[in-house]
Amino acid sequence: MRQIILDTETTGIDPRQGHRIIEIGCVEMINRKLTGNHFHVYINPDREVEQEAIEVHGITNEFLADKPKFKEVVKGFIDFIEGAQLVIHNAPFDVGFMDHEFKLFNPFEPIKTANICTILDTLILARELHPGQKNNLDALCKRYGIDNSHRELHGALLDAEILADVYLLMTGGQTALNLTGKQAKENEDDSQEQIVRLDANRKPLKVIHASADELDQHNARLQLVEESSGSCIWRQQH
Repeated sequence: MRQIILDTETTGIDPRQGHRIIEIGCVEMINRKLTGNHFHVYINPDREVEQEAIEVHGITNEFLADKPKFKEVVKGFIDFIEGAQLVIHNAPFDVGFMDHEFKLFNPFEPIKTANICTILDTLILARELHPGQKNNLDALCKRYGIDNSHRELHGALLDAEILADVYLLMTGGQTALNLTGKQAKENEDDSQEQIVRLDANRKPLKVIHASADELDQHNARLQLVEESSGSCIWRQQH
């Protein structure tokens, strides 16, 4: 299962008004593990970047002046994403811009993103998991305990890396368990594992079986994992 976590930055919010992509950031994940491979490029959009957009991502017209045009990077970009599942937060925005760029590149036989990749929208996934709550990337980082304090401005590659962490936590549950029932000390070295030894003569632990409702919720989460990643190891083993 090859997935590409993708984000873009643009000159404005609507490609129908002539706005263009100015940055693409992608990280590769295979079988839910980041490989370290990535695709990252800044693009000269052949137009001005709106001031409102600059205030969001900090990418100026002067910075983009000597960057390659989309037609110069399109082959490498397609080669990187083709055949993968794209994982995007608010996918219609990014895919709409990508399709617009593909059409400008080849207006006679425009490429459609959906024809070369499958697409998973993590915003839809987040809304299903957390209805009625804020589900932008910052809110999800806070909810799942992901440190994004270094994210002063939006950037495509940084946001793709953060989204990879969010996606794995949303679809995989807890990544660490604290079985001691104690809060970790603020200055404790996280790299040191705590080993808790139990008394061999302790009384048998009480077995509490899951309720029917809890089993239904468990199966629903397994189904979500299977649909998002293509497989569910738990179901294979049980």
